[in-house]
Amino acid sequence: MANREYTVAVVGATGAVGQQMLKYLDERNFPVKELRPLASKRSAGQTITFRGEEVVVEEATPESFDGVDFALFSAGGGVSKVLAPEAAKRGAVVIDNSNAFRMDPEVPLVVPEVNPEAAKNHKGIIANPNCSTIQMVVALKPLYDRYGIERVIVSTYQAVSGAGWQAIHELEQQTKASLNGDEVTASVLPVGKLDRHYQMAFNVIPQVDVAEENGFTLEEMKMVRETKKIFADDSIGVTATCVRVPVFRGHSESVYVELKSDFELDEVRALLSEMPGIVVQDDIAGQIYPMPLHSADRTEVFVGRLRRDLNHPRGLNLWVVSDNLLKGAATNAIQIAEVLIENER
Repeated sequence: MANREYTVAVVGATGAVGQQMLKYLDERNFPVKELRPLASKRSAGQTITFRGEEVVVEEATPESFDGVDFALFSAGGGVSKVLAPEAAKRGAVVIDNSNAFRMDPEVPLVVPEVNPEAAKNHKGIIANPNCSTIQMVVALKPLYDRYGIERVIVSTYQAVSGAGWQAIHELEQQTKASLNGDEVTASVLPVGKLDRHYQMAFNVIPQVDVAEENGFTLEEMKMVRETKKIFADDSIGVTATCVRVPVFRGHSESVYVELKSDFELDEVRALLSEMPGIVVQDDIAGQIYPMPLHSADRTEVFVGRLRRDLNHPRGLNLWVVSDNLLKGAATNAIQIAEVLIENER
């Protein structure tokens, strides 16, 4: 890490991802000279604790970014579209966690373990990929480099924290109500702004985000589009089914991949084990495999259930789990800033 210190703004500092950003700026010893926690007008005036000091949350305005080096955005696409260009115009490097700029050809989409070199080509804004995409591409990277990838079929089992604090609280309330025999109400999932909502407790909902014209959801198409952009390879076939499950924290994914060349499972296991940011937990006989309960508050991507497909000679099955608030959001954003700092040296 360079000796210089930086002024860092966190937009959405009171939200689920924003709070994790604050936590990991501290825990990763990011060189913060001044912290500016920013949020909506209704959250302004609250205080957060950072490195033992109380810091007042301010309303996010264009002027908030004067003198800021890094602006970490976790407040949603609408806020990012308005304020991210303003922050970049004032000299800040924006690392945005929303979907607002991910597919903009002028904006790099970066996972530091996969394509760190892309961060160097930013023009003031860098996009943080979708949480479900991040953990998958980290697991696929060593396979892509060694064998090449023809096709990916992924089914996700996504925690409610991906929909924010409201979804977490609603799952808590619904679980208590169900167990007590009380009436269960729903107002958040699958998508808060839609007319119809479903109980999450003791249920699974095969919809994450809004529907697109092709019958896929936006979350599913994010995984398709973002995977191709991160690998800079439009030839990869990707299809996804994204499902919300009654888990508080940690996304799980069943990933089937068809490789371009032959492989041995032992070599695949070794490649994954050597990949920075991956922990292999693969012993079905010993009941060792990744689970969201054990990945919570961990920054790594956990991979297990490695199996050769029974029909396709180059087909491989993986089970991939990671904390969606950390590697899927906050930690990845901070790692991007660390890559930029390292490039200064």
